[in-house]
Amino acid sequence: MTDLGTDSARASFEKWRDWRAESLTGPVGNLALRETRWLAEADAISIEEAAKSEPPSVTVTSVAEVNPITGLAEQQLRFWDAEAEAIKNFKEITAFDYDPAWVITGIFEKAPEGRTIPFEHLRDNGLERQLVVPGDIHVSIQGKKYNLSAFDDDGTLLLAFSDHTKFSVDPTERTYGPGRFLFIDWAPGSDSNLGGEVILDFNRSFIPPCGFSEAYNCPLPPPQNRIDAEIRAGEIQMITSLPTDHSHRL
Repeated sequence: MTDLGTDSARASFEKWRDWRAESLTGPVGNLALRETRWLAEADAISIEEAAKSEPPSVTVTSVAEVNPITGLAEQQLRFWDAEAEAIKNFKEITAFDYDPAWVITGIFEKAPEGRTIPFEHLRDNGLERQLVVPGDIHVSIQGKKYNLSAFDDDGTLLLAFSDHTKFSVDPTERTYGPGRFLFIDWAPGSDSNLGGEVILDFNRSFIPPCGFSEAYNCPLPPPQNRIDAEIRAGEIQMITSLPTDHSHRL
């Protein structure tokens, strides 16, 4: 018998895979980020000024970020190049086949407003940043219970996690070492989110932006998000066609 629900979910997964490839190679996609430049308040400049000396293929954006060393809010300029070599060399992102067994229900328990948890970031040399975690996700994975911490990313929970696929003896199934990300739908402020079910579809777990450009600085999975199992679902690695080895993998 054909499971129409599974077929529909699998088709949706394949559309998501196509969208991921397109978004990564876009003019402001992960592969296009060439540089992130910190500017102290006294050195702040406009996007237009920063873009003056750049070629037409470059887009400049600005965002306010907290400097992990000074603790001060500073301007951060990002330079995106639509003609970046990383885009030209990109071939594909490999992924595990869709598996409905990795669509798992958890319970979201809302935390007091403003609660923070320390997250180390990949390029912060061991420093920690306090990120607001709106609640805990209680979930059982292969018989073991976890209380996962996901932070609020513009109204969506973003889970940074790691699992044992990063240790796979098969290099074609070895996932990105620092960990992977997973978005979980959540509506801040909704009465329904005082507690309730959330869906973790690990088929849509993905390589974080820092896996595509050194100009990104990604949060790393805290101890409670290090899953003691192989999550054989979601993205595995990026494949590029570099002139030197033709099979570069993350």
